[in-house]
Amino acid sequence: MRILFLSQLVPYPLDAGPKVRSYYVLRHLAEAGHAVTLLAFSRETDTRANMDHLRSFCSSVHAIPLTRSRVRDARHLIRSLISGAPFLIARDHVDGMYAKVQELAATGEFDAIHADQLWMAPYALAAGEAVGATRPRLVLDQHNAVYLIPQRLAENGENQIRRMILRREARIMRRYEVETCRRFDAVVWVTEEDRAAVGSTDAPDGPVNHVIPICVDPSETSVVPRVEQPHRVTFLGGLHWPPNAAGIVWFAREVWPRVRATCPDAVLTVIGKSPPADLATRDGIDVTGFVDDPVPFLRETAVFIVPLHAGGGMRVKILDAWAWGLPVVSTTIGAEGIAYHEGENLLIADEPEQLAAAVGDVLTCPELSRVLAIGGRKAVAADYDWRRMYSSWDAIYPSRVIH
Repeated sequence: MRILFLSQLVPYPLDAGPKVRSYYVLRHLAEAGHAVTLLAFSRETDTRANMDHLRSFCSSVHAIPLTRSRVRDARHLIRSLISGAPFLIARDHVDGMYAKVQELAATGEFDAIHADQLWMAPYALAAGEAVGATRPRLVLDQHNAVYLIPQRLAENGENQIRRMILRREARIMRRYEVETCRRFDAVVWVTEEDRAAVGSTDAPDGPVNHVIPICVDPSETSVVPRVEQPHRVTFLGGLHWPPNAAGIVWFAREVWPRVRATCPDAVLTVIGKSPPADLATRDGIDVTGFVDDPVPFLRETAVFIVPLHAGGGMRVKILDAWAWGLPVVSTTIGAEGIAYHEGENLLIADEPEQLAAAVGDVLTCPELSRVLAIGGRKAVAADYDWRRMYSSWDAIYPSRVIH
């Protein structure tokens, strides 16, 4: 098939969960013989080399610049308040992207238009309208039940005004999400939990729903050899994403002092761009910011933590940690959507005392650490290898076009 693939990010390098999802879907579609045209929003950090890598398996690659700023966000928030559209959708309205997607679609060359994440749904729908009578198949890849993100942030927030804004965003986002999904021919969900949260079901007049998890490539990821006595409790993730920032700030405030009381030599290591300023002021915390190569820190990691209370979809950081052979401790929401086995490849705890105890157990028990590390590596190879699991995409994009 000839597929126009719309992405909110240039999906390379693989330094964020959404990029991982998009990249391996693209790889599978290309290896299955489809001709894929990638149209993506680009940032200043996207290099020619990254674009050339994607051109090595995409038929063509196009990019439209996306610039974010507080001034632009404030303007889009006002626009959202007036129009009733979700802020998270309004802030990615770019006239240049609409023009480009309509230009490409109007050629009539595409059998399908693929919207990668909800942010690209308006562009896919506009592309469908630009074609005319012989509209291509419209497919939406839902990385998250998006409304859950502001809803959960509101539930765990302390600032009353911010909570009010987040509750409003969650309410209108849920309505928008339901209505938008109904306009596609097929919707692919990352987890069954997300599909159920939005309430999407197969119906004669609605989309066909599929659940395909985010996958990685364990064969390209080596187990990280760790030092004899690792001492780091490591968090890794982009801290510009509010659920990550809120989760690690909560852990540092509520959980970390309890861990240090029993394991005074442990160091909380926070890796990711745009870290909250107050993290570095706390005892026993090493804030690195973004690093090109986290392996030196991973070699000294005793416990990999995912202390999230908000978010949707899957946390790719757990799949990465499993592939690296690291023991993982997570909250329930942090591990949501992942097929784990408590005590075999993951420890789960939500309250500060229980989470601190779980982290301490892994820090002080080499056998538990070994069991979790081995179990995680087995789990990612069995259940989240894209070369095995992404054949499910063939039901959505068959090798022959059916009219």
